[in-house]
Amino acid sequence: MTTYKLLVLPGDGIGPEVMAEVEKIAAFLTYEGLVKFEIEKGLVGGSAYDVYGAAISEDDMARAQEADAVLLAAVGGPKWDQVPYENRPEAGLLRLRKDMQLFANLRPAICYPALADASSLKREVVDGLDILIVRELTGGVYFGEPKQIIDLGNGQKRAIDTQVYDTYEIERIGRIAFELARKRRNKVTSSEKRNVMKSGVLWHEVISALHTREFPDVELEHQLADALGMQLVRRPKQFDVIVTDNLFGDMLSDVAAMLTGSLGMLPSASLGERNATTGARKALYEPVHGSAPDIAGKGIANPIAMISSLVMALRYSFNLEDLADRIDRSIAAVLEKGLRTGDIAGGAQNTISTAQMGDAILEELKIAVH
Repeated sequence: MTTYKLLVLPGDGIGPEVMAEVEKIAAFLTYEGLVKFEIEKGLVGGSAYDVYGAAISEDDMARAQEADAVLLAAVGGPKWDQVPYENRPEAGLLRLRKDMQLFANLRPAICYPALADASSLKREVVDGLDILIVRELTGGVYFGEPKQIIDLGNGQKRAIDTQVYDTYEIERIGRIAFELARKRRNKVTSSEKRNVMKSGVLWHEVISALHTREFPDVELEHQLADALGMQLVRRPKQFDVIVTDNLFGDMLSDVAAMLTGSLGMLPSASLGERNATTGARKALYEPVHGSAPDIAGKGIANPIAMISSLVMALRYSFNLEDLADRIDRSIAAVLEKGLRTGDIAGGAQNTISTAQMGDAILEELKIAVH
């Protein structure tokens, strides 16, 4: 059996609490012989700054580069508000993304039937929602040059941000979207603003050519980003995989996440280039939620997003689709039983703790496995 090297970075705030529940499940999977993990733990964020004076140490950065996948919980908190800008907790996450060259951000939006009424949209619009937004993460207007504010005199200033994309950047993010669609419902929606932006014209051209050349079996449609935002609210279940640039991906993924009514339950993945020899990608998996310092240490955080981040690792780094599906079904079964942590309790009177939610999911998984 292949042994997978997993670097675990609990981080700050509620991070160690939710990561502990992932470690329970990883230990069970290893014990049952379903997958073999070699797990190392490191520090990132404020916890790393307290020990090393930096948001991530050189040793942990090296281990991240060598790992088959990195699991990160959360970083940040008011305790570190006054540290130097280059050492702020978020700098650890940004360095991981940069040094590992993680250019593809995957943000699923999944609405469990038991939570459909928590959405601001009607149940029938979101019940069973399962879409995946693939966002280009290292290019576009956030990184383009020039990026500056110029003093024009007479009290006037000019701010400049530059939207820049090269063919190879569009091709590699498009390729990931098409490959993922083949494992889902075989449909990709590419989104840009070609009606007003030259980068959108090139994006449309490159994605179309890539589709014709390498992925003719996958259904492809194009939608302008503003129209797609409207359709996400109007009829979201028409989409499967959405691929878009850094700016539009940032906005559209937040819209899609809120359709589920449970932003704090959603995972994400950031992927790098495929190794030419092994075929593996560098990958970082993390929940969408933050470190929630106001509830840290209280044992009431929801661990589902962190557990679902492990599910994404099983799916996209280790190709263990069946095992990932079993954990997903275990989460759904727990929610169907009405078990809730405080953040998703709604009007329910009885809520359970972080550890109790992790234990409940693990019990369902034991049933699914045996």
